[in-house]
Amino acid sequence: MDEGRGRAVCPPQESAGAVGSHSRRRRPRTRHAFRNFERPGIVGLGKACSLCHEEMPQESKKLSGMRDRLRDKIMGALDETYINGSYDHRLPGNLNISFAYVEGESLLMGINDIAVSSGSACTSATLEPSYVLKALGAGDDLAHSSIRFGLGRFNTDAEVDYVADRVIETVSRLRELSPLYEMAKEGIDLKTVKWAAEAH
Repeated sequence: MDEGRGRAVCPPQESAGAVGSHSRRRRPRTRHAFRNFERPGIVGLGKACSLCHEEMPQESKKLSGMRDRLRDKIMGALDETYINGSYDHRLPGNLNISFAYVEGESLLMGINDIAVSSGSACTSATLEPSYVLKALGAGDDLAHSSIRFGLGRFNTDAEVDYVADRVIETVSRLRELSPLYEMAKEGIDLKTVKWAAEAH
């Protein structure tokens, strides 16, 4: 099992002292106790896998419920929101939503007290839209406006509600400042608009 896959089942781990490449070099890499095949880490990973086997059905049901709660609250309050990827075939704690007419980076800054991302950790050093979302068929605009939410076993319904409220509040505020959103609501097809930069 590689390091990335092992991390997903919460084995023993410790923080490395050196700054790594994750989160735009703003947090250290995580060094696992089982790195380089150290025996205590391998035992810990084995125990983590055993617990996963025993508790995963119940945990998956709980996480799916919280994920659905988050989706319903956000998409019930905001228009022009889109689920990225299949909703039926995804991890129970994963939710990826694009918010049209909102820049993902602006949204991230607006909810900077919440741990979410606009892409994978390995591509966090670039502002390019997610190549995964583009491969799924999302255009650059929607790929740029995507936010990935990750739920875990220690999250609560109260935290889900807080996140939903903060996202709704922030997206609504950003859209009030967006001339594109206003034009779209007036029925203007933005694809037919000839912008000043294109006219020269």
